[in-house]
Amino acid sequence: MKLPNGYGSVYKLSGKRRCPYIARVTTGWAVDMDTKQRKQQYATIGYFKTKQDALLALAAYRENPYDLHASSMTFEQAYDKWSADYFLTLSNRSSVRTITCAWKYCEPLYNMRIRDIRVSHLEGTIKAADTGNSTKQRMKSIFNMLYRWAMKNEIVDKDYAQLCDGVKREKAQIVRIPFSVAEVQTLYDNTALPFVPMILIGIYSGWRPQELAVLKVVDIDLEHWVYTGGLKSDAGRNRMVPMHSRVRDLVQAEYDKAVALGADTLFTDETSQTGISLTYDKYRARFNKVMRKLKMDHKPHDTRHTFITNAKEAGVDEYMLKMIVGHEIEDITERVYTHRTMQQLAAEIEKIK
Repeated sequence: MKLPNGYGSVYKLSGKRRCPYIARVTTGWAVDMDTKQRKQQYATIGYFKTKQDALLALAAYRENPYDLHASSMTFEQAYDKWSADYFLTLSNRSSVRTITCAWKYCEPLYNMRIRDIRVSHLEGTIKAADTGNSTKQRMKSIFNMLYRWAMKNEIVDKDYAQLCDGVKREKAQIVRIPFSVAEVQTLYDNTALPFVPMILIGIYSGWRPQELAVLKVVDIDLEHWVYTGGLKSDAGRNRMVPMHSRVRDLVQAEYDKAVALGADTLFTDETSQTGISLTYDKYRARFNKVMRKLKMDHKPHDTRHTFITNAKEAGVDEYMLKMIVGHEIEDITERVYTHRTMQQLAAEIEKIK
């Protein structure tokens, strides 16, 4: 019986073989540059003892096609296929960068067939990596996600990443130092320096640095002196924060500049070669430059810590403070039944002098 065109083929190989029948399908066409003739390109489904077995395998493939090259896929090829889809689900470029940086330390696995890799290979690569534990933890995370993808696509039969020992997480030692009154005054004395106004706005608003950097122009309400933004958690996203009177002029100036430049974000970087809208990575670099210029020793997150510290010292209501900074409110009565107005929040934030 002749098979339909494009369906695939089954035929018997010459010589004495245990499985003499081959089933294959056409995967494309190539042009012979010498003869200028088009030539079919084939992929083999498998070798079989009988013609009937080969025909059944071909029929099964036609009904539910799968990747015929999966058995020879290298770890790097699997990563390329997985990451092409996964990176589209990430909300910012810094998340992509943390993965690509960790992936560089997985080089010993690149050219190995993923089907040949075992736990010892994965653990050995992590242990041999000349990097810190945080990057090694990301390597383990890559292995976990990559093997889940490979299992889902029937490229491997066993999730060896799940059997791989993780890296012990080191206890974080984060030291937050609030800006002193004298340092805040120094910042006010130098508002002509680029990005100093942004630091002051962070000190008087409590935004996380990542949130501050990506505040949108369209979310700035100068009529009611409110900005809307937020990231990270349900409590932190899309929250409304009143503008403290000490920074309203600074916000107005940044807003006018952003509108004039046609920027999407409130804060801009006219010196950037990759677009004037700001990102957290750009802000962190500019923040550090200001700290060196003014001889201060602070991290970007210290602005938020300063706000929270000053708010507590000023007696700002605990629950209103959590609403402003985007912390989860654990008291169910307060969370569900109490509604705070923007006027109330503004009155609380003005307690900070």
